[in-house]
Amino acid sequence: MLNLRVLSFYFLIISIVSCKNNKPQDSKQNTPSTQPNEVKTKINTFDFVVAFGSCNKQNHKQPLWNAMVKQNPDIFIWGGDNIYADTEDMTKMAQDYQTQLENPNYKAFLNTIDHQIYGVWDDHDYGKNDAGKEWTYKTESQQLFLDFLGVDSTDVRRNQKGIYYSEELQVKDNIIKLILLDTRYFRSPLQDNKESDKRYQPWRNGEGTLLGETQWKWLENELKLSNADYHIIMSSIQIWSNEHGFETWGNFPHEVDKLKQLLNTYQPQNLVMLSGDRHISEFSSQTLKAYDYPIFDFTSSGLTHAYSKFTSEPNEDRVGKVVATESFGMLKYNFESNSVLLEMRNEAGVLQDYDLKF
Repeated sequence: MLNLRVLSFYFLIISIVSCKNNKPQDSKQNTPSTQPNEVKTKINTFDFVVAFGSCNKQNHKQPLWNAMVKQNPDIFIWGGDNIYADTEDMTKMAQDYQTQLENPNYKAFLNTIDHQIYGVWDDHDYGKNDAGKEWTYKTESQQLFLDFLGVDSTDVRRNQKGIYYSEELQVKDNIIKLILLDTRYFRSPLQDNKESDKRYQPWRNGEGTLLGETQWKWLENELKLSNADYHIIMSSIQIWSNEHGFETWGNFPHEVDKLKQLLNTYQPQNLVMLSGDRHISEFSSQTLKAYDYPIFDFTSSGLTHAYSKFTSEPNEDRVGKVVATESFGMLKYNFESNSVLLEMRNEAGVLQDYDLKF
């Protein structure tokens, strides 16, 4: 009988140790499942708060993280150019990411939102200015980008070509779907403009691609099968604004038409689109036939530097004014009124806002 008691006690100890060693990881870091990731929202006046921003030089002062903390966001979305690496040296790129991770203001910000970080890349963290599918080191830079976000080794993005990704967030009784696009990995080379003083001219006759065939099929499937209550699409470059001649979806007009067609066909509910890249912030909107509210492209750029010499630029879809100072973007959702408050902010407060009623 004594030996049996000793044996039972031994197995009890083994069981306790085993349970401690198999503590589940944060679900956001694992391969996406069919179940939404339940987000523990903070105490806010709004039901769900999203912060986002782009164009962040890792060696510059970064005071806007402190301003973001005061807005009590639930998640943060990087909009591209999250560091400025521009290098073929992947060791240097890794060091640049580490510099950003060690920034004290950024570290403090991460802790306040429990590391609920999402994001896309743009050219400078991709590795080369205005680069597309021709970039030699895109496979290596993809892994460093995912390291920076803290993406688990089992995540689907570790083995796929490109960093496109979606995730459903359970917020109270609603599901918010994030759709994060890769505008670099598959993009055809840009066409130099020889007819005007603009940098680039659009592809003609349906030639060239921005997202690539594989990503387009994925995106259509994500929209087709979505039952989410709210949708956020993040593109590193502007979607609607197409007159300035720099990087924009407008350099691939047939792909803009394709996006509109998918949105009109599958009608993802309560949609807002986000972008970065330009070193200015602005609202652009278009009216699509399947929607009774304007579809916004909210550009927020940049976090550490801005186009301070900006004077004017055509954009027939612009709503409001251009903000040419450092800023970040906020989405503040109110489920009861089925609306989202779009805000451009800096340390001083709101620079411009728009209350979007769905």
